[in-house]
Amino acid sequence: MSDKITAALKVRPSARQLRWQKLEFYGFIHFGMNTFTDQEWGDGKAPARLFNPAALDAGQWAQTFKNAGMRGLILTCKHHDGFCLWPSRYTEYSVKNSPWQGGRGDVVKEAAEACAKEGLAFGIYLSPWDRHEASYGDSSRYNQFFLNQLRELLTGYGPIFSVWLDGACGEGPNGKRQEYDWEAYYALIRELRPEAVISVVGPDVRWCGNEAGHCRESEWSVVPAALQLAERIQEASQKVDDGKFSRRIKSTDEDLGSREAIAGAEELVWYPAEVNTSIRPGWFYHASEDDKVRPLEELLEIYYNSVGGNANFLLNVPPDQRGLIHENDLNCLLELGEVLRETFRHNLAADSLPKTCLEFDLGEVRLLDRVVLGEEIELGQRVEAFTLYFRQSGEWLKCYEGTTIGYKRICRLEPVQAKAIRLEITLARANPYISQFEVYLSSDRERCR
Repeated sequence: MSDKITAALKVRPSARQLRWQKLEFYGFIHFGMNTFTDQEWGDGKAPARLFNPAALDAGQWAQTFKNAGMRGLILTCKHHDGFCLWPSRYTEYSVKNSPWQGGRGDVVKEAAEACAKEGLAFGIYLSPWDRHEASYGDSSRYNQFFLNQLRELLTGYGPIFSVWLDGACGEGPNGKRQEYDWEAYYALIRELRPEAVISVVGPDVRWCGNEAGHCRESEWSVVPAALQLAERIQEASQKVDDGKFSRRIKSTDEDLGSREAIAGAEELVWYPAEVNTSIRPGWFYHASEDDKVRPLEELLEIYYNSVGGNANFLLNVPPDQRGLIHENDLNCLLELGEVLRETFRHNLAADSLPKTCLEFDLGEVRLLDRVVLGEEIELGQRVEAFTLYFRQSGEWLKCYEGTTIGYKRICRLEPVQAKAIRLEITLARANPYISQFEVYLSSDRERCR
């Protein structure tokens, strides 16, 4: 065994990363001034009086997400335009100067309380880029401003499971360049919310590399430590809304953790992937996209490839100008939740006794087309390749070949009639520890599509 593989086996997730991984599927709420100006990226000049979601109902957001099978919600508390969805003491550009609830409203508070009521984890997005704030571009002054706002969010709204930071960076006043003090941001989060993962531009959760919903065939959680710095590089950050960035896929990033990929790495870290994409072409609501909501088949494909491929799935659902999730999005999400619940309701192997640790006799011939596998990731990620077999009339037949397993691998098979099913690990970095082996039949509605 090479020294690098030995080193990789020693890399384990933190407690906060384990908690995050178990959420699996959660939602993004992009909502703010852009919702009312019909933009994706505002310039911070739209007056606060435009923000007026007369029917805002964060309870509807949380209920919809829960019914869709999600376990958490992340709110864009401030996007690049600088408009704050809470009454920040450090800027006048916030809900306190809008007509909504007479300037006494707090969207962050309503969202956090709705999540608590529905049993969802609550997370915050705070854009480092602020196109309204005058101190942006004066690095030390703005970094203190950002820390002040971050402190408000971390201390005023209860438990937080994720602080989601992106690396968008534009020019400040007179062309001044803002240098973000990432280490200071991280230190404050660790001090005030040690349970929260710091996502994307942060040390805990890695961006999958695109916003199109594309997933890797082999997703490793143990990767070179240099990837933790990748999204901080300002030259590579998104500076303009060019209409192409959100659908860009970096093919050169397809292999991040194989033996070959880690061979030259100086240091390895546990840095699992999150797949983030929007249910619509845009991230904020636009009436022109009401007929462009992603169909159920597409959402299921992303779900299986992300949650079922050792990554978490963050799906953006933008409320409309009423402050409600639009009926088209809502109906699609409800159908998604129903299909997932139907598919994974009854584990066909639940009452089966394993003949060996990796072979289950189902007791009788069963129709099946989903096998869910998982590794004991507290002990690291080990499996590099595996094969599934099913038995018919005494003969073992191959039905699936895969690579990594990690926290979860959902294997989609053509429907087969099987009396028994077997997992064979064909390549591993050390003795594998399999924690999950479940067998299902997908819902009628999914199979008929």
